[in-house]
Amino acid sequence: MSTFLSPEQEALATEIAERAAARGESVAVAEATTGGLVSSALLWVAGASRFYAGGGVVYTRNSRIQLAGVPAAEYENYQGTTESLIASLAEAMRTRLGATWCIAESGLAGPTGGRSGAPIGRTTIGVAGPVARTQVVETGVTDRGENMSLFTTLALRYLRDAIAEAGQ
Repeated sequence: MSTFLSPEQEALATEIAERAAARGESVAVAEATTGGLVSSALLWVAGASRFYAGGGVVYTRNSRIQLAGVPAAEYENYQGTTESLIASLAEAMRTRLGATWCIAESGLAGPTGGRSGAPIGRTTIGVAGPVARTQVVETGVTDRGENMSLFTTLALRYLRDAIAEAGQ
């Protein structure tokens, strides 16, 4: 059977689903550069309604404020995504949807850079929930599609690891 996900993405989504559902936990998603691929991966798992709380593609500042509920004041001097902004986005969406967890992502997929001067291939990932943390990752890749897929895998790994850590 063919799928749009890589074998690793399938395995990560399945593991996230199994762990969250077994513990009665829910997952929300606030994604930007991945364009819905993180949510798509989670929804690929049969029975996703047992754990998937919802999410949004929050690609613009306005969507982060209106859809996720991030306070507008946090974007007054916006110069690109920071770890504190991604943590705020993850927590805002988690709270808005009443989820146990939220994975948030925003970066520069390419082929051109953003206003911050950050390199193409950089993403900032954050998770909110029983374990909360953020990370900046650089892929070194300049191809937009490849970065979108890589950022999706990185976000799924990050969420899986946080959920696993909370269960220990």
